[in-house]
Amino acid sequence: MSIVVVGTVGYDDVETTRGAVRDALGGSAAYFALAARFFSPVSIVAAVGSDFSSDDHRLLAERAIDLRGLERHEGRTFRWKARYHADMNRRETLSLELNVFARFSPTLLPDQRRSDYLFLANVSPELQTRVLKQVASPKVVGADTMNHWIENEREGLLRLMKQLTILMLNDDEARMLTGEHNLAKAGRALVKMGPQAVVIKRGEAGVLHFSEAGVFAAPAYPVEEVVDPTGAGDTFAGAFMGYIARMGKVNEAVRRAAVVYGNVVASFVVESFSLQRMSALSWEDIAERHRAYNELTDSQPPRWTSP
Repeated sequence: MSIVVVGTVGYDDVETTRGAVRDALGGSAAYFALAARFFSPVSIVAAVGSDFSSDDHRLLAERAIDLRGLERHEGRTFRWKARYHADMNRRETLSLELNVFARFSPTLLPDQRRSDYLFLANVSPELQTRVLKQVASPKVVGADTMNHWIENEREGLLRLMKQLTILMLNDDEARMLTGEHNLAKAGRALVKMGPQAVVIKRGEAGVLHFSEAGVFAAPAYPVEEVVDPTGAGDTFAGAFMGYIARMGKVNEAVRRAAVVYGNVVASFVVESFSLQRMSALSWEDIAERHRAYNELTDSQPPRWTSP
């Protein structure tokens, strides 16, 4: 089943201890779609400017991503500039230019309005809500958020959460939104706010999945050399939602399996700058690493009897 993702497509300037890139294709919807397409058809809803490269448009189109909802407007494309520290869990946003995205008011196409699977990437709760109202009866609605919206549009975010199937956010955001420092308490508090499930992303520490059925913890795949962590969360979300759409249903077992695939696919994106690794990724790469991940996390202790 097809997924509709609403988010950004833009250009990033990123500096890490491994080097730097300028004007690299990025944005939450681009990372999400390049991951989701391995599992399900995916349709992007976003806005780009007149400076958006035809090569970048072709890169997405050649990977069977539906770009009918990628609107082109006169002006500059969304741009983000950041620097990562030696501890790549820490970064500075040096500049953020919304450009044409600042006046983006998406109108979904008729078939997009009938979609069973909707993901609202990290944009304002007001825009997320406006899009959600256009979709007739989605089976699964996932959403991401960030500290800026928690601080500045908290009430709108809380209203949106009551309509979500799945909420994704990182550990600092979970603590900020709930006021709970302990993540187990924060996760349970978030589920009580409305979503059926909550996914707390913890970078190299892995993922915590909360629902009424309990807690599921999944480690990150151990990547030997992290080059650029940009887009790892969006890549995780794409694979997670893609797997759910591929299965055609959502329950505790499916969500837990989706967490594992999310971790596996996200482990590739950090191995190079921007979307370089994701652009060349194959299903065989994913399947091989998924097998390795299962071996890594499979505990089969020897039989033990008490003395």
